[in-house]
Amino acid sequence: MSDQVHPPVFPRPLMGDPVTNFPTGLIPARINITGQHVQLEPLDPAKHTEALYQEGHSTEQGLKIWDYLAYGPWPDEEAYRATLAQQAASFEPIFFAIRDLTTNQVCGQASFLDMNPINGVIEIGHIWFGPSLQKTRAATEALFLMLSHAMDDLKYRRMEWRCNALNQGSRKAAARLGFRFEGIFFNHMIFKGKNRDTAWYSILDNEWPEVRAIISQWLDNANFDEQGLALSSLGELMHKRANHRRVI
Repeated sequence: MSDQVHPPVFPRPLMGDPVTNFPTGLIPARINITGQHVQLEPLDPAKHTEALYQEGHSTEQGLKIWDYLAYGPWPDEEAYRATLAQQAASFEPIFFAIRDLTTNQVCGQASFLDMNPINGVIEIGHIWFGPSLQKTRAATEALFLMLSHAMDDLKYRRMEWRCNALNQGSRKAAARLGFRFEGIFFNHMIFKGKNRDTAWYSILDNEWPEVRAIISQWLDNANFDEQGLALSSLGELMHKRANHRRVI
C-alpha cells in the first residue's frame, strides 16, 4: 500500500461559503527553522556550496537527484556556487539548505515558491535530499517543518506540491505526507529538451490538523526503536486516513 503513487481519492465538497479565517498575508522569512533532527537555514553560498555540491555530485546516487529537476548537475563547484548565488538572491522562490543536526552536515535543499499570500496559497518545491538524508527521519521532519511553518505560523489555506508525473519518488513522497492528488496537467512544461506532464497535489487548511497529527505521531520518539528504525509506516497511516475518509 505504501508504494502507491497516491492514496485513494476521496471527494472534497465544492463550497461557496464566506471566508471568515482570512490569511495573514505574510510570506516566509529567511530565518532558521529548527526541529529535533534537522534545521532549515536560509541559503548562503559561502556556507553551503561545498557540502551541497558534494552531496549532489560525488556519487552515482547523488547525481540521480537531478534527473527530474530542471537544472543540474554542474561541471564544477564554482559553476554550482554561481547558481546558489542566484537562488540566495531570489525573492521567490525562497531557498533553504537542510542541515542534519546529528551529523551537522548540510545535505539537501528545499524552497517555498509560487506564493500567493493574499489568497493563502503556497508551494513546497525545488526539493532534493542528498544520499545521506534520503529515507531518514530527518528528511521527513524537514518537510514537516516547512508545512507547519506555512500552515500553522503563517496561516496559509492551501499547500501545493507539484512534480513531474513520471517522478514516482516525488509522487510517493507527496502521498506519504498527506497531500491529496488533484490531477495531471499534460504538456505542462519543457525541461532539458523533454516534455513534462505535471502531477498536482495539495493539503487544505481544514485537512492540515489531521495530517499534522499523523506526521507528529510518526515522528514521535516512541515510534522508533533503539536502532532508530520506525515502528510504523507513515505511508500506511496516510493510506488508512484516506480509506477512512472514503467510508464516512
